[in-house]
Amino acid sequence: MAQSLQETLGQKLTAFAVGIKDPKAIGKYATGRQPRADTEARLRDLYRVTRLLLSEETPSTVRAWMIGANPQLNDEAPIEALHERRTAPVMRAAEAFVLGG
Repeated sequence: MAQSLQETLGQKLTAFAVGIKDPKAIGKYATGRQPRADTEARLRDLYRVTRLLLSEETPSTVRAWMIGANPQLNDEAPIEALHERRTAPVMRAAEAFVLGG
């Protein structure tokens, strides 16, 4: 999961989304280090959103979507909402994006 996120979003974006100060921790998780339960849950949420987007889009489009202003999130970037633990609205926005809305 961490490896896929690292490949798609990079360490910095992934770390920011899940509230980790050291982006290198993402690389450690990708190679087998176990994150704390809270961090693991946040990684899973980010992974679910990312996998949904990757089902229809390229990794570069997914990265752009994550950092771009999103009208369904009051012009806030999805990555910011995930950082603030607002996963449900981001998932709805991702679903709408994949469906063409």
